[in-house]
Amino acid sequence: MKNFDVAAVVSGGASGLGAATVRALAARGAAVTVLDLQEEKGKELAAELGGHTTFVRTDVTDADSVQAAVEEATGKDRPLRIAVNCAGIGWAQRTVGRGNVPHDLDPFVRTVMVNLVGTFNVLRLAAAAMAATEPGEDGERGVVVNTASIAAYDGQIGQVAYAASKGGIVGMTLPAARDLSSVGIRVCTIAPGLVDTPLLGSLPEEARQSLAAGIPFPKRLGRPEDFAQLAVDLVEHGYLNGEVVRMDGALRMAPR
Repeated sequence: MKNFDVAAVVSGGASGLGAATVRALAARGAAVTVLDLQEEKGKELAAELGGHTTFVRTDVTDADSVQAAVEEATGKDRPLRIAVNCAGIGWAQRTVGRGNVPHDLDPFVRTVMVNLVGTFNVLRLAAAAMAATEPGEDGERGVVVNTASIAAYDGQIGQVAYAASKGGIVGMTLPAARDLSSVGIRVCTIAPGLVDTPLLGSLPEEARQSLAAGIPFPKRLGRPEDFAQLAVDLVEHGYLNGEVVRMDGALRMAPR
């Protein structure tokens, strides 16, 4: 996709990877709708970028909530062509902990609901809206970029819920791309490594440096801007489809 004079939706767009992606898309002229539960941050970002950037408070696990956000995006004066899924949460707990206590079920279900089901919810509703548009070059109507994690492949001790949710996104990528090929919509996924998001920002500097030292090259944490650049690259490259791209500086995580 070479023309960014289109509408886009970014879930989890108020902070971290999502906010960087919103900025990158808006800088290229896209009319971006920010989907997030963080109302204050979302409104601030939309006000800062101005123009055609808007915020819709959205729960990605709720069908009506996402449908309303997609309708906001499709109501703009250009076709919806881009959806980037960045909404996600983390959870750390062993399958069986000390004293033979089993993993809590509710946070496992919640993690899968937000990360995997939420991603699919946005994908299916955004794709349905894209499918109703007129095709562009090569018959393309749009592209969806999802966010997995290298934990999908290298899940560490205590990451069973998170890794399962992200592994589901990896597994969904190819069949979704095949499903949507008939309507000209591409689906790709980014699997980031250690990225300097608000989650990692809460760690002490010593811990952050220790994490960065374990990355083969470059020896630094990833930046949200790195993710945004790759997301834009995937949107632009019309022959990339059904693929998961690791963005991790060649990191392969150890068990702990």
